[in-house]
Amino acid sequence: MGHGGSKRGQSELEPIEERVYRFVVRVVKLVRALPKDDMAAQIIGRQLLRAATSIGANVEEALGAVSRRDFAHKMSIAAKEAREANYWLRLIRDGGILLAELLVDIIDESLQISKILRATVQTARQ
Repeated sequence: MGHGGSKRGQSELEPIEERVYRFVVRVVKLVRALPKDDMAAQIIGRQLLRAATSIGANVEEALGAVSRRDFAHKMSIAAKEAREANYWLRLIRDGGILLAELLVDIIDESLQISKILRATVQTARQ
């Protein structure tokens, strides 16, 4: 927990699209830092980047949705992609591609985003 205390409270008040955008930017930087000579790292990185950018794109589409049903549908896709991004991040950690301590915050953020998106879908479907 430690040094991120005050920031975490702020991020809960932040609009989900802003939070997702910041997460995607972090993923872009992380993928760029993956070892270029490691085929597994590059393939997993590509999958992570695809999933993360899809979260952002679907949240943006949801915000422009014309119906509640369309909004819920786009948000549910974003939630699935967030879950997938979490999977690829854990694979980077557990496959020893990057040091585990470098991934703690971003893995936690992917889980938080996933939970928020799932809750948003539940609310929209009520």
